[in-house]
Parts: sequence; structure tokens; C-alpha cells
Amino acid sequence: AATKLASAEKLMYFCTDQLGLEQDFEQKQMPDGKLPVDGFLLCVDVSRGMNRNFDEQLKFVSNLYNQLAKTKKPVVVVLTKCDEGVERYIRDAHAFALGKKNLQVVETSARSNVNVELAFSTLVQLVDKSRAKAKIIPYFEALKQQSQQIAAAKDKYEWLVSRIVKSHNEAWPNVSRKMQPAPEYQDYVYLEGTQKAKKLFLQHVQRLKQEHIERRRRMYLALLPQALDALVPELDEIDHLSRAKAEKLLEAKPDFHKWFVVLEETPWDATSHVDNADSERIPFDLLETPAAEQLYEAHLEKLRNERKRAEMRRAFRENLESSPFVTPGKPWEEARSFIMNEDFYLWLEESVYMDIYGKHQKQLIDKAKEDFQELLLEYSELFYELELDAKPSKEKMGVIQEVLGEEQRFKALQKLQAERDALILKHIHFVYHPTKETCPSCGACVDARVEQLLGSRFVRPAERHPRNPLPDSNVDRINLVILGKDGLARELANEIRALCTNDDKFVIEGKMYELSLRPIEGNVRLPVNAFQTPTFQPHGCLCLYNSKESLSYVVESIEKSRESTLGRRDNHAAQLPLALALVNKRGDAGGETLQSLVQQGQQIASKLQCVFLEPSSAGLGYGRNINEKQIGQVLKALLDSKRNLNLLGSTSGPKEAAAAAAAEADLRIVMCLMCGDPVSAEEVLLPILQAPACRPSPGAAGAV
Repeated sequence: AATKLASAEKLMYFCTDQLGLEQDFEQKQMPDGKLPVDGFLLCVDVSRGMNRNFDEQLKFVSNLYNQLAKTKKPVVVVLTKCDEGVERYIRDAHAFALGKKNLQVVETSARSNVNVELAFSTLVQLVDKSRAKAKIIPYFEALKQQSQQIAAAKDKYEWLVSRIVKSHNEAWPNVSRKMQPAPEYQDYVYLEGTQKAKKLFLQHVQRLKQEHIERRRRMYLALLPQALDALVPELDEIDHLSRAKAEKLLEAKPDFHKWFVVLEETPWDATSHVDNADSERIPFDLLETPAAEQLYEAHLEKLRNERKRAEMRRAFRENLESSPFVTPGKPWEEARSFIMNEDFYLWLEESVYMDIYGKHQKQLIDKAKEDFQELLLEYSELFYELELDAKPSKEKMGVIQEVLGEEQRFKALQKLQAERDALILKHIHFVYHPTKETCPSCGACVDARVEQLLGSRFVRPAERHPRNPLPDSNVDRINLVILGKDGLARELANEIRALCTNDDKFVIEGKMYELSLRPIEGNVRLPVNAFQTPTFQPHGCLCLYNSKESLSYVVESIEKSRESTLGRRDNHAAQLPLALALVNKRGDAGGETLQSLVQQGQQIASKLQCVFLEPSSAGLGYGRNINEKQIGQVLKALLDSKRNLNLLGSTSGPKEAAAAAAAEADLRIVMCLMCGDPVSAEEVLLPILQAPACRPSPGAAGAV
């Protein structure tokens, strides 16, 4: 209770850590000489102490207070350890203070840093009356405010740590030096201390390390199924092996070290391997983890399921081959109930069975067609009495079907009557035109094969020294629009298809071309009847008519088509090669009406600048067989027009176009005069004759 102290050359201590280590801390001496005391903090421990009677303690505090009161100095009662305080002790301490005049009580906790500053500031205000009076806050209310302040400071500090610390390999000394200038770090250290700040840093680093390990683990587990597929793709290798034997089998594989790495220290996530970014190989001890064991079991199950599905596919194919209900052309809907059972549905989707069934049907149909073709050859006498270039009448077709009807090879195509009739028509055409183009063997025809072999073995003179090669990947395909009204286009398309091979190929001069037909009979301004579609680029148009109305329809459609593409960069309709053909029914080949239609057709052809084909020259009689040779000529002319358009599009002028065409042929001389271009025949001819690839005879110039 002394109010004057002598403190010469004594050091000030701030915490017990300084005892014995004074040289490690800032040294600050107490004031020299006598030190006056201005006030007292009377501290009362309100926690439950060992072998301590609080009533006796309170008596000692009362006696001490009486001594302090005699000094006339301000006194503040400070209740300490309130974080562990006993409610009765706190109540008794307050009761003691109430018995004294103007004695203030502050509830504190040094451990929680609650109201510690408040105790000193309260005493300072009592000493210095000019200062504002401090508001005394009960412990629990102050603790709540303190907790909120600490929580806010902690959130800011953790944000600072997450922004600065990005790697789990960071060390506390380096990081703390970086964070010292930041107010977030300073506030939290002031409230909670350096040790708690370090603890939060270590927790963050550990969290980063666990996240890094988890990323590596997910990467390894994602790679493990690929490794198992590569090393043990067969079920028989591992189906009955234990885990230990399966691991030994993996180690014995030649590509084992491509997928796995065996570490000297385990487990892998506790070694430096977690930081080896250059290695993506799977640590072999990872196979001992539950997640890897599940993936191994999943691999086994996948192999077993694949084997079972393969067995189901094989059983289904065997069922198809042995079932008497599966015949050529029978739809899947009709055959499904006879060939499917519950086991099939358990293992595979119906779409898989439909795909297998479709392939099996194709084999059945191809075999049935081949057998039927042999049947037609065996009954060749049935076709001798037909007129040349004529379709068989209904009566004759009835006779043919009656004779062949008892044959099993005829009955096999019962579900494909349209294709069977088409095979009969093709066979009739072959009987009267036995050429390589009409041969039932299609591409396997010996004559066609010989030409192909000769063409591939021997090089033509012009091809030895190509001047301007003009590759055209689309030259082996002909897209033909057939324009006609009242069924004319569809009828002609069907007759042309009857002349094609089974895969819609047509032979022109020994070469196979893919023929795509687009019959149009409606308004060409509608998208469904347009000449050109995203998947169909026409190379020519064959226009059919048999009356004034159908001729008017043709003219109208051509004009509409040209108008719709007018002004477009790809104005294909304006350059499209056209051929106009008059078709008539058999027996209606004369008379004024026919002559009038011919004259009108010739006029329209002149107007449209296209070729006119009369019935006698075109062989396009409605209801008659088409003369294949003449159809081939039409398609060949179309093919030549297509090539010439390519030549004109790739050269700069008429002379260059003609020279390119001449170099492309052997001794064929082509003259291309552009409309409205004032160029003479001699100016075009001379460069051609001077071309090395073209060496005409002395009389060739006159012929040209």
C-alpha cells in the first residue's frame, strides 16, 4: 500500500518470458529515484482454487482495501479469471464493493483478453478527472464483443494467408515477414498473439497439402482403369487370381513401368513423390487403397459383362441363322417375337439386336438375289419370245411368275416383290443387250475388269506429260435432275435405276459412275422440289413432256429455277446443261398432235439453248424400255459438259481453256468460244496445234 517507491536502475518487465532472457528483449528501465504511486488495482481471483477458501480470501481483500483507503488514492477492484469464475464468488465480490463508497468493479480475463484495458483506463480516469469516464461492461457482454472482434480479425487474417500462401511448401518465417506490414496480420496478432497466427498458417498449409494430395490421387485413380485395360485386357488372365497374385502379374508385364512406379518409401502420400510433378505414373502402393480396389473390381466386372454381351450377340446370331422364321426382307417388328427372349433384353439394348438383324438380313437378301439370278439363268427360255427393247406385258410377267413360282429361290424373295421384279427386268435387258454394262455380275464382270486393268497398267500419251492437271474429286459421280409432270419423271427414274447395278452405279465407256437421280414433278420454288439442295449439286437436267401442259410446266420450272438463283455467286442453274425430250406412249408415234409437240419442243429447246431429243432418237418412250446406249450417250454428254465447266472455271480465257482441253485428250481438239468474245477461230486453233501434247496429222487442221 506504499505510495512512494524507490526504483533506481530496475528493468521494466512486460511478461514472464523475459525472466532470465533479458538480453533478448527490449530493455527499458524504471524511472530513476522515487516513484510516486497514483492509484491501485485491487485484483480478486474469482476462480475455484485448490485448498482455498474464498471467504478467507475476501477477508484479506477487505483488510487490504482498508489499508489502501488510508492513502486517499483511487482504487478499482478487478475480478480476474472470470473465464473460469464461480458465480457465487463474483456475486460476493460485487457485494463487497457495494459496501464501499464509489468503489468500481471490472470483470476481466487475461487469458481471453477481456476488459484488461478497461481496468486500467477506469483507474486512469479516476486519477485524471479530465478524461472521459469509461463505460464498465460486464464480462459476458464484453466476451461476446471480443469474440465478434476476434472472429472478424480471424476472417481477414485467413483471407490474407490464402492470398499470400499458394503452396503447401511455404515456411512460417518467410510468410510472417511478408505479412507483417499488413493490417490484417497486425490486428489478429494484437488480439490473439503470434502463436495462434502461426497455428492458422500451419492449418492452411496442411489444407493445401491435403488438396494437392487429393488432386494427385484423383489423377492416379482416373488413370488406373486405362492402365488395367492396357496391361490385363483379357478376363482369363485375372478372373480367378487373388489380389496379391494379380499384382505380381501386373509387375511381370512388359509395359508395367510405363504405367506404375514402385516407391522405396510408402505410403506414397507421405513421401516426396507427391511433389514430383514430372511423373504421372501411378504409385504401386495405391492399389492397396479401398478406392483402387473398387476400380480393380469394376475392371473385372466390366470384362465379365463384355464377355457376357459377346456371348449374347453370338447366341443371337446363331438364333437368327437357325430360325426358320427369319426370311429375306422380313421386318424386325415381325421377326422380333420369334427370336427374342428375356435373357437377350437383360444384356443388350434392342438397337444392338436391330443392327445385328439388319446385317444378317443384308446377307440373306444378297444370297437370295444371287440364287434368284442363277434361277433366271436356268430358265432362259422363258425370255426368248419377248420383243426387242420391250417390257414384258402383264400376261407374260404372269407366265414367268407362274413358272418360277414353285421354285424355292423365287419364294425366298416373297417379301421383296419390287426388287424381284426389278431383277427380272434387268435380266431381260441383259438377255437382249449382253454387254459388260448390263452384266448381272456388275463390277465383277470379266470384260469390265479387263478394261480396268488395262486402264491402270497402260498410260495414255497425254497423261505422260500432263500440262495442267485439273483434279476433280467429284468427276466419278453424276447428279441428274429429271423434270416432268404427271408421273413422267418418276417413271423414267425407275427405268434408269433398272439399268443400274445394285449399288446405283452406271457404266460409261468402261468406267463406273455413281448415278444419283432427283425426279421433280411439283413447284420448283418449294424447297422439297428445288434443283439444288445442301446434299445434292446437280450436273444436268433432263426435261420430259408429252403434252402442251407438261411442256409449259417444264418451261415455267426452268425459268423459276433460274430466277431463284439470279444474282447469286453460285448461279449454278444458269449454267446447268439441259436436254428436252418428248416421250409418248407406245402406239402413239404419229399424227398431227405428235408432229405439233415435236415442233413446239424444238422451239422451246432453241429458246432455252438446250438439246432436243425426239422419241425416235432418244429412246425415251413412255411405257417402253429405254435404249441403254442412248441413255449412256445422254449421260456422257452431261459428263463432258461437267468437265468443260471445270476447265473453263480453271483457265483465264477461251484460248487457255481450249489448250487445256486439248492437252487432256489424246488427239481430240476442243474449241471453246465464249459468247460475245470477239475472237476468231484461227486465234483459238493455233495455240492448240502448237501444243506438244497434240500432234495432228497434216489433214487434221482442215478437218477441224
